[in-house]
Amino acid sequence: MPDVNKIAILGAESSGKSVLAEALAKQYQTVWVPEYLREFVEVNQRVPREEDQLMIARTQIAHEQQLLPQARQWLFCDTSPLMTVIYSKHYFPGIDPELIMLAEQHDYDFTIVTAPDFPWTPDGLQRESPAVRQRVHEQLLGILEQREIPHLVVEGNLEQRLSQVEFALSFLSM
Repeated sequence: MPDVNKIAILGAESSGKSVLAEALAKQYQTVWVPEYLREFVEVNQRVPREEDQLMIARTQIAHEQQLLPQARQWLFCDTSPLMTVIYSKHYFPGIDPELIMLAEQHDYDFTIVTAPDFPWTPDGLQRESPAVRQRVHEQLLGILEQREIPHLVVEGNLEQRLSQVEFALSFLSM
């Protein structure tokens, strides 16, 4: 199997991660890994509890591993365990140490952060508010800076974001 670059697409709620991941997969003729949390909420008809967080992160990683053999040069991952940790810190008093370990592994070749620069849209059970979105975005950027994880913040409409990512990925594929 040829080398595949795993690209983490991170961001707060309602910032366009899924739309970007799907569009990138189409543009690069590869596959993308949808956010498992969305499936969890739809199937269980509830928001996750503290005890669900580790399972959600593990399942996200398992889906990445399942899709990796189908990927062509790029695997676009809509979220990572790091986002699960950030939201866990926001909603729950404690975080499973194993979840923290999963997030610290961050074995992605590059990280894209979607800016919260367009109107917030409620999404049933999953989204809370524009204020939470902004707070989570700032926490994410702080963690990436602190851990010195290379990343690109993409802004604007979908076409602008695709162009920004295409430019950044051209350096990875050299």
